[in-house]
Amino acid sequence: MLDRIERAGNRLPDPALLFLLLMLLVWVLSAWLANLSFTTIDPRTGEALVVRNLLSGRELTGFLTEMVGVFVNFPPLGIVLVTMLGIGVAEHTGFISAALRGLLSFTARWLLTPLVLTVGIISHTAVDAGYVLVVPLGGVIFYAAGRHPLAGIAAAFAGVSGGFSANFVPSSLDPMLSGITEAAGQLLDPALSVNPLNNYFFTAASSLLIIGLGWWLTDRVVEPRLRATAVDGDLRDLPVLERLEPVERRALWLAVGTMLAGLLLLVATSWPAGSAWRAPDGTLTGTAAPLMRAIVPLIFLLFLVPGVVYGYAAGTVRSHRDLVEGMTRAMNGMGYYMVMAFFAAQFIHAFGQSNLGALLALTGADWLRGLGLRPQVTLVGLVLITALVNLLVGSASAKWALLGPILIPMMMGLGISPDLAQAAYRIGDSSTNIITPLMPYFPLIVVFCQRYVRGAGIGTLAAMMLPYALVFLVAWTGFLLLWWAAGIPLGLQASFTYP
Repeated sequence: MLDRIERAGNRLPDPALLFLLLMLLVWVLSAWLANLSFTTIDPRTGEALVVRNLLSGRELTGFLTEMVGVFVNFPPLGIVLVTMLGIGVAEHTGFISAALRGLLSFTARWLLTPLVLTVGIISHTAVDAGYVLVVPLGGVIFYAAGRHPLAGIAAAFAGVSGGFSANFVPSSLDPMLSGITEAAGQLLDPALSVNPLNNYFFTAASSLLIIGLGWWLTDRVVEPRLRATAVDGDLRDLPVLERLEPVERRALWLAVGTMLAGLLLLVATSWPAGSAWRAPDGTLTGTAAPLMRAIVPLIFLLFLVPGVVYGYAAGTVRSHRDLVEGMTRAMNGMGYYMVMAFFAAQFIHAFGQSNLGALLALTGADWLRGLGLRPQVTLVGLVLITALVNLLVGSASAKWALLGPILIPMMMGLGISPDLAQAAYRIGDSSTNIITPLMPYFPLIVVFCQRYVRGAGIGTLAAMMLPYALVFLVAWTGFLLLWWAAGIPLGLQASFTYP
């Protein structure tokens, strides 16, 4: 079945053309549906939802005037390019190669899968940096260990995106979602208060579930199937399992020491209550905190500076021109991604502007509410509706802003607490991230796969990630129901029932 999915997916047009065709389809659908009236209330405005006709003269003019801005402001673009500048230097000087060879010298091959999954899950603390940092390194680590590199990319992608709501460390997503949950619940109960860590115990335990399931799927399902896929990409710059020479080992220690010193400096400057890294309310992980807003430049420096130190210590860098060459080569590898990003940005912007995604999300929520099912079944329905909507609306906060004001009061009416409803939403929001081409980072992961397998496409990645999506969705939902039945607290000041 997965082979058929891969072949069908790879027969689709090039991703850049596919996004263009999807944008044209959105234009046509918006022109048709704009003539219809909907009774669905948009919770963002409190008024009936209106589909915007993107083929009207005003909208087409706006499309042309905003085209450059939409591309330049495409959220993943800046993150990808800035991060790759630092990684490019670290890769060109040999720092990443030496670090991986050092890591693999004392890490058993069979432990690489849980290691990659764990790092992927923890990377959520750094917002979206895991897509650019952890996913490609997963491929490099597996290749260096003699395993299939696409399996490493799959494991990393499963941890970073499939387990997006599983984390040992609180992240900016927690207060973002709980704020929407609180506002939605206050429509029914103005005195309702939701703790930002209302799901923390459950999401921390879910990390162990995702690591265990991802480990089994990678080693028993995904990698055995990939053995028939030839690795035929340009692998000249990738590390191989060779012992570190004395000069490389000395340079590696200096570079790692520099990296640790930088991290200690960051901790020391962010620890004080009045630190400039903190938000006005004193938090470090909130979306307004300068530390979170500077994550990408910090990762850039975290690889650039040790890469430079390693290069000069190991003799792989003789002048600043070598550093510029490393950045240039990294940008050369991003050329195809930038083409795809241009068309993806235009499509995602058009889809959002048309309100088609909002219409589908709200219609699904209204349908679920109208079924009048038992609380447990309704909770499973919330997970499934979220998983389906997630295929079209990628942003976790934007999706919850649409669904929350409908589903939270509905759940409260059934006696289900906002905390439990939010936990169910997070499962659906995470599980199908890894199989939708409309997720902004999906084209980037395809580019990472093409580094090893030239013929890799959307079908390759979708078939590779489908087992994770289905197993995560079913097992994680069952885990939540068992957690509920056992009465284990979901998080701080959280409950299962309302009132």
